[in-house]
Amino acid sequence: METIKGGEFLIKETQSENIFITEDFSEEQQMMRDSIKEFIDKEVWPYKERFEKSDYAFTEEIMVKAGEMGLLGISVPEEYGGMGMGFVSTMLVCDYISGATGSLATAYGAHTGIGTMPIVLYGTEEQKQKYIPKLVSGEWFGSYCLTEPGAGSDANSGKTKATLTEDGKHYLINGQKMWISNAGFCNLMIVFARIENDKNITAFIVEYDADAPNGITMGEEEQKLGIKASSTRQVFYNDTKVPVENMLSERGKGFKIAMNSLNVGRIKLAAACLDACRRFTTASIAYANERHQFKRAIASFGAIQYKLAEMATKTFVTESGSYRAAKDIQNKIDELIASGKPHQEAELKGVEEYAIECAILKVYASETAQFVTDEGIQIFGGMGFSKDTPMESAWRDARIGRIYEGTNEINRLLSVGMLLKKAFKGELDLMTPAMAVANDLMSIPSFEVPENTHVFSQEKEIIGNLKKTFLMIAGKAVENYGMELEEQQQLILSAAEILIEIYMAESTLLKTEKLIQQTSIEACESQIAMTKLNLFHATEKTNNKGKEAIVSFAEGDEQRMLLMGLKRFTKYNNPPNVIALRKQIALKLIDKNAYCF
Repeated sequence: METIKGGEFLIKETQSENIFITEDFSEEQQMMRDSIKEFIDKEVWPYKERFEKSDYAFTEEIMVKAGEMGLLGISVPEEYGGMGMGFVSTMLVCDYISGATGSLATAYGAHTGIGTMPIVLYGTEEQKQKYIPKLVSGEWFGSYCLTEPGAGSDANSGKTKATLTEDGKHYLINGQKMWISNAGFCNLMIVFARIENDKNITAFIVEYDADAPNGITMGEEEQKLGIKASSTRQVFYNDTKVPVENMLSERGKGFKIAMNSLNVGRIKLAAACLDACRRFTTASIAYANERHQFKRAIASFGAIQYKLAEMATKTFVTESGSYRAAKDIQNKIDELIASGKPHQEAELKGVEEYAIECAILKVYASETAQFVTDEGIQIFGGMGFSKDTPMESAWRDARIGRIYEGTNEINRLLSVGMLLKKAFKGELDLMTPAMAVANDLMSIPSFEVPENTHVFSQEKEIIGNLKKTFLMIAGKAVENYGMELEEQQQLILSAAEILIEIYMAESTLLKTEKLIQQTSIEACESQIAMTKLNLFHATEKTNNKGKEAIVSFAEGDEQRMLLMGLKRFTKYNNPPNVIALRKQIALKLIDKNAYCF
């Protein structure tokens, strides 16, 4: 199987047989999915009210049960008590354990991701033997202490200090951390602090025992908009003694640890949004079928069908991109291990390779979760605004997704920034295809309408043209601004929107194409409709954001030429009937009375 490099989707065509879709789950993965769904439906969903009443002890209780089921160590190597499974299985578990409530999703993500993985990936053998089995079993819980009052998106600007004691045996940590998930029941903290005047922060493993706090005090539980039963506190350190052997990795490597932890966190966050989208789309469909107005079910109204179709489509798109990237990461990890790299290094480099895709998915998935729950409230009408229905808490829980693991604005800027950095380093050849697009603009366009012999002939051509649009805009922007481009944040945000739409639209088309190969066109009519509907939206957004970008930096003849190119690259020969597509998707959902893809 050929795996393309991170960001290479923009300049290479991917074959559908080379991507992973959820229908490819192994028998073992299907059993795992079903057992997690059963666990959530039995132990969590019926008790949602307890989470909404800030029952932190209940969250901890569920986490202990997850540990007993082995769900806290899916990707942890077996020698440390984990299950040693691949990246796709890790995504699957994160996906299905997170759908019922954001409180559990946050506790699980913080513990298994940023609370445990830094030790797995950067720890010494002694550190791993000492701490990982306890974290995997649920005997201990972890938290990740990075954010400070003055250091949010600028993580490396933290003021927390670590000072070596005179005998050279301990570091004394002094400072303050905020928004620390799991703080109220953690036994271990990954704490980032600066030694002397180092340029970069350093990471430490800090044990915490409430009965012997070692200079650690906790603020009260934060009163939050959502994720009410996710323990979130400020943590204060006053001469907290940490043995020198508890430094994680090397001095000054904390910033790199933080960034790589966030890469993993971003794609896991995408997974954590998925089952929530499925569940709340299903709840909306069921309500629309039950609720009658004007002597008919509201599901029969076109305005409601519009919403259901868009909710399902965005959910399907999110799933397509998330599992595509997860398998690419897993393939890279497997390839590195096969070449002799140790597990730690392979896992780190595998995720780092696809940091662009991780940023894209984090943005798209978190905004989809917000969209789905918001439209869900609208379908429920007045009842949606009531705490008696699940929509109100789901909407509040979804809101944090756009903030943590780096805000969506930071991730948009990062996605384009990392892509251009790869190009400048020579890791991705963007210049050759960008020059080809520039030459293409000077040529006379063909007015022949191609024969659409394949179900997605037109759509594949359009995705190719959207890639040309991005290369055209990015190429000219780099030409105009050079290294100053990073100061043009609004321009980069417009380019990021196009980049995101390209990756997600292509992932969806490839998933549907693979499904057709596995079944038939007839069996995939709704998936085809969702693919076409999503691509129409992607093309419209590309046209809109493309104009915004072009007129911000080009004038005169150059502007006219670029706008003509944009028009050409976002043109449909046969525009889809989006109203008919939505109706087709909605009728399938209404008939099944659930999200059924």
